[in-house]
Amino acid sequence: MAGTYTYPRYAYLTPPELHDGAPRRHPVVVVGAGPVGLAAAIDLAQAGVAVVLLDDDDTVSFGSRGVCYAKRTLEILDRLAVGADCVAKGVSWNVGRTFFREHEVYHFNLLPQPDHQRPGMINLQQYYLEEYLIKRARQLPTLDLRFRNKVVALQPGDDGVRLQVSTPDGLYTLAADWLIAADGARSTIRQLMNLEMEGQVFLDRFLIADVVMKADFPRERWFWFDPPFHRGQSVLLHRQADNVYRIDFQLGWQADPEEEKKPEKVTARIRAMLGDEREFALEWVSVYTFQCRRMKQFRHGRVLFVGDAAHQVSPFGARGANSGIQDTDNLCWKLRLVLDGQAPDSLLDTYSDERVLAADENILNSTRSTDFITPKSPVSLTFRNATLALAREHAFARALVNSGRLSVPAFLTESRLNTADSADFAGAMVPGAALDDAPLRVNGADGWLLDHTGGHFQALLYVLDPSALDAAQTAECKQLGEATPPLEVVVVSPKSGIAAGGLRVFADCAGRYAERYDARDGTVYLIRPDQHVAGRWRSFDANRLRTALARASGHF
Repeated sequence: MAGTYTYPRYAYLTPPELHDGAPRRHPVVVVGAGPVGLAAAIDLAQAGVAVVLLDDDDTVSFGSRGVCYAKRTLEILDRLAVGADCVAKGVSWNVGRTFFREHEVYHFNLLPQPDHQRPGMINLQQYYLEEYLIKRARQLPTLDLRFRNKVVALQPGDDGVRLQVSTPDGLYTLAADWLIAADGARSTIRQLMNLEMEGQVFLDRFLIADVVMKADFPRERWFWFDPPFHRGQSVLLHRQADNVYRIDFQLGWQADPEEEKKPEKVTARIRAMLGDEREFALEWVSVYTFQCRRMKQFRHGRVLFVGDAAHQVSPFGARGANSGIQDTDNLCWKLRLVLDGQAPDSLLDTYSDERVLAADENILNSTRSTDFITPKSPVSLTFRNATLALAREHAFARALVNSGRLSVPAFLTESRLNTADSADFAGAMVPGAALDDAPLRVNGADGWLLDHTGGHFQALLYVLDPSALDAAQTAECKQLGEATPPLEVVVVSPKSGIAAGGLRVFADCAGRYAERYDARDGTVYLIRPDQHVAGRWRSFDANRLRTALARASGHF
């Protein structure tokens, strides 16, 4: 098979516990150095938290695996200082096309609005994402990344967790105030704690083929139902980096996985799709089944589950890695506040509450996609095919076509961290929503809203003229910076200028912020460290902001 990627090997180093035999206690231990575990460890270490990250391997994941990374995930990766590398290497796309037999039935655009920094989606092999994250992790002095360190036993307690770890040099013990389990669908931590998942296993099989070829296919997602080259089944095509194309063939439950992975069998399927004239080479082949299930809760005392260790979905809609990285984005700021003594331990319960709801939303949409793609009865098949036939000419039927509703950020509208609206607002930026991006000018330089938010609590105060703020108002704003946790007030204005009291000013040069946030003179948004809206008002009131800040940081 072709090899467009050289897999790195990361050095194993003898852990310090084995040098002197003394167990050590760490604020946070993360288990699993896939994209989700790496994201969690980097997020914490960037804020100065001492983290140990354990992984039982010494390289990145084999094969493309996770491929599609959504706009919201890219915005989180930007805050982890790897987003630019991912976008530069990956294949950006916004348009997806769906075909039924020989004809296109409809297409969609993930990013119909102008003026966003990131595309709706990129395609990038998972090994590249992990490589970039590992490079970033090794730049952080408070992050101790340990390869070939496998957890073999653990003992949870009221004030922490004791772990026994196996290495090439033998066993050692370490203790953690908090343990983040990011060790995937077959989570060792979950098994050692005798915890289970509930949900549905789908009786179907799909073949993944990563194919190296030169082709002039556009940067789009293509999905076929019942195509002439693979009758009665479905096929998905994605372009990735390095002229690698990911092709997924539905096989049916009766297919023999070992037989279907044979190169001659795979090659025949691809030739039927592409024609005999096109040259290509196989890079990676796998057969998979899938399931939609989750743990009942993601927090178990001092152990916090993220990503596939907590929940699993079918691959249709690119909800796996995307939702896992969003788990860490939700969790890490809360854990930092608890570690710093700025929030009660109960704040971490809201991690489970919010991300269980997000997982249920993902499972619901993923299950619906799977049921449409793989109908389970003749009646379901007839309905699906009739829907596809109608969709070519009728808009109402296009809304029923489901080739995988793609990953979008969860709207945490039911979160108890939110403060409900007390005034009328238009638009999507409701309490619980993830921020929409907007172009800005900051200190005379062009920039983006999401590059200047996140990591701490902020209040965005929209005013028509920043110089009109009086000394009393700016003094109140500065006093909020001394709250627990601190709240930074930032001025957003259609005018460039200087606000009294040293407040930062974001110039809404294109008017997109005012448009997307329905902002008028005096409008205030309270923003969580994970860039979700926690509350909004039509006028600035420092006491009201303090109350909302207390709620958003778990002081109910």
